[in-house]
Amino acid sequence: MSTPVLAVTTGEPAGIGPELVLMLAAAPAPLPGRVVAVGDPDLLAERAGRLDLDVELRVLDDDQEVPAPCPGVLPVWPVALRVPAEPGRLDPGNADYVLEVLDRAIAACREGRAQAMVTAPLHKGVIIEGGHPRFTGHTEYLRDACGIEEVVMMLATRATGRELRVALATTHLPLREVPSAITIDGLCRVLRILDHDLKRHFGVRQPRIAVCGLNPHAGEGGHLGREEIDVLVPALTRLREEGLLLDGPLPADTLFTPRHLEGADAVLAMYHDQGLPVLKYAGFGRAANITLGLPIIRTSVDHGTALDLAGSGRADTGSLRVALEMALEMANASRLS
Repeated sequence: MSTPVLAVTTGEPAGIGPELVLMLAAAPAPLPGRVVAVGDPDLLAERAGRLDLDVELRVLDDDQEVPAPCPGVLPVWPVALRVPAEPGRLDPGNADYVLEVLDRAIAACREGRAQAMVTAPLHKGVIIEGGHPRFTGHTEYLRDACGIEEVVMMLATRATGRELRVALATTHLPLREVPSAITIDGLCRVLRILDHDLKRHFGVRQPRIAVCGLNPHAGEGGHLGREEIDVLVPALTRLREEGLLLDGPLPADTLFTPRHLEGADAVLAMYHDQGLPVLKYAGFGRAANITLGLPIIRTSVDHGTALDLAGSGRADTGSLRVALEMALEMANASRLS
C-alpha cells in the first residue's frame, strides 16, 4: 500500500499555524506520511523568509501526486488569502479564507486524494466577526460539512509513557447548559462512536472505556445530584447489554489515577473542562485532538493560535508532529480494519 496522504490546513494566517508547518518541513527528520499543506503559497513563502527557513514550496494541482516526504520540501494545495496577513494581527477579512482552506482539505479526504486531514489552529472569534456568527469550532464545522449528526472530540497523548485518551460527552457549551445536554440517548450515541472508532482507527479489539460521573463523587448516591442515577447508569446499562465494556460512572477526581486508568483504552468525560485539564497537564504540546464519528480522519494540535508567538520562530512544533503521526497511524489502521 502507498504511504497515506495527509492534508495539513495552515489555520489562522496571523497565528503560528503556517510557521509550524514550515518548521517541520525544514527539520532534518522527514515529515510522517506524504504531507501536503493547504493554504496560501505566498503567505508560506513570506513566513519562511521572515524566519529564515530553507523550504522549497511545490504548488500542486489536485490531479498531481503528492510526493514522498523529503526534508526541506513542502507540497502545497493553494488557497488565496482574501487580504494580506501580518503575524499577530487578526483580520476578519480572512475568515472566508480559513474556511475555504478547511473545505479544500475536507473535499480531498472525501474524494480519496488524501487519507487524513490535520488542522493547525484557527481563531473562532475572528471567524465569527468575519460573517459566520454560528461558527463554534473545527469539530462542529467538520460535523456539519460531512452531514453527520454526532461526532466525538477526543484528545490523546503518549507523554505519560502510555496512551492516554480522553473523549468528551459534550464539547463547547457553557457550563450551565451541560446537565441538560447529557441524555441517555445522547450518551449511548457518543459511547457507540467511541467504541467503534477505537476499533476502526486504533486497532483496539475490545475497548474498555472508563466513564466519569457528572457531579462531585459521581453524585454521592443522589445526594450531590441525580444525573448519575437518572441518566448515566441507565445509559451504561443499555450499552453493557450490547456488549460494550464500560467502567463507571466513576468520580472524576479519582478516575484519573493509575488504578482506574490501568486497562482503560479511553476515558469519557462529561464536559470540556472536566477531562481536558488532566490530559493537557500530562501532555500539553505533545497531544493531538481527534474527531471521531466522521467519514474521514481528522487530527489537530492541542493548542491555539498563539498570536503573541506568531512570526517569532519560537513556537513549539511538538503537538503538530504528534497530530501528524497519529493521523498516519489511524489511516494505516483503517486500511487494515
